[in-house]
Amino acid sequence: MEGLIFAVAAGAAAVLFAVYLTTRVLAADEGTERMREIGRAVQEGANAFLRREYTVLAVFVALVFIALLALGLTRDEQQPETAIAYLVGAAASGLTGLIGMWIAVRANTRTAAAAQRGLNPALRVAFSSGGVMGISVVGVGILGAVILWLVFENPEIVAGFSFGASSIALFARVGGGIYTKAADVGADLAGKVEAGIPEDDPRNPAVIADNVGDNVGDVAGMGADLFESYVGSIVAALALASTAAFYAGATKAEGPAFVLPFLIAGGGIVASIIGTFLVRTGEKAEIGSLLWALRRGTFAAGIIGLGLTFLLTWWLFRVVADPVISMTHVWNVFGAVAVGLGAGVIIGLSTEYYTSYEYAPTRHIAGRSVTGPATIIISGFATGMRSTAIPLVIIVAAVLGAHELAGLYGIAIAA
Repeated sequence: MEGLIFAVAAGAAAVLFAVYLTTRVLAADEGTERMREIGRAVQEGANAFLRREYTVLAVFVALVFIALLALGLTRDEQQPETAIAYLVGAAASGLTGLIGMWIAVRANTRTAAAAQRGLNPALRVAFSSGGVMGISVVGVGILGAVILWLVFENPEIVAGFSFGASSIALFARVGGGIYTKAADVGADLAGKVEAGIPEDDPRNPAVIADNVGDNVGDVAGMGADLFESYVGSIVAALALASTAAFYAGATKAEGPAFVLPFLIAGGGIVASIIGTFLVRTGEKAEIGSLLWALRRGTFAAGIIGLGLTFLLTWWLFRVVADPVISMTHVWNVFGAVAVGLGAGVIIGLSTEYYTSYEYAPTRHIAGRSVTGPATIIISGFATGMRSTAIPLVIIVAAVLGAHELAGLYGIAIAA
């Protein structure tokens, strides 16, 4: 129970920190009247898209809820509470997307206005607005999962929470992505090709739709996707712990294996909040120093998270657990988490290497544009395919390493 209280406290802290970041963003200058006018147009477009998308999603969620409820009431192997968890998961996922969209469309003009004073002020506004989305995802996610676990203490029911999050993520990510790319291509065709005006020129009405698409696809859609992945990793660990307990002859879902996923998630929230305060740079910063500031925050959060994971795992297995579990198990579980975290960092660095203009792959693709569109398409396609090699190898190695340390449960907590 103590571990679950820590998880609830971490989730509540995440929500409060998101509120704090929101106030920081809203306190920034909105810019000139022309900037505000364009910003309001983007806000109206984003609100219209979300209103339409969520209306359709509400119908879909209601139908699935009714189906799950009917199955739970008519079949012995199904439980009607799963339908409730599904509804909570869908609502929570939609809420995080709405929060992210709400702050993003208000941070756009504020970031542009701050950029007139320098890169560092713009970084602070932009990073704070992104932090609202990220912290809201983990805060709402862990609170929803913990509360459902405290109420039902059944992994099969809590799995409905993940199912609801997946339903929203599917439509938000795919629907938002399609709209984003359609608006982007349409704006380029209407502006640069037909009218001969520069890209992202506000005189082109399609540019507003393009900016709306950037928000709905890269903020609301991405947020729902992250929420689904985050909740899914917790639920997967609970399901594997339940299976192991069943084969061990346990009659109730209790023990450190069920608490550990919540503890790790809570420790990650604390580390992430601390890491956000380390993303800062000088007033006369350049692009390179801004990127390093982001890396510093990421690396610091990872190191702090690893330290908290070890302490929480040791506390759970050696102090709270009855009977006390050996240090070998503590090190194995901690090692699985470290493998997963290390794999994520390496994959992130690999992605940055293949997509950042600072490194050779992107510069190589740009150089091919001299000889025409055919060579740049071939070069870009080849680079994209080559970029999948490192993530593929790292994922396989991480799965094997986590399994060697802690079995299937290790793979779940490594995620």
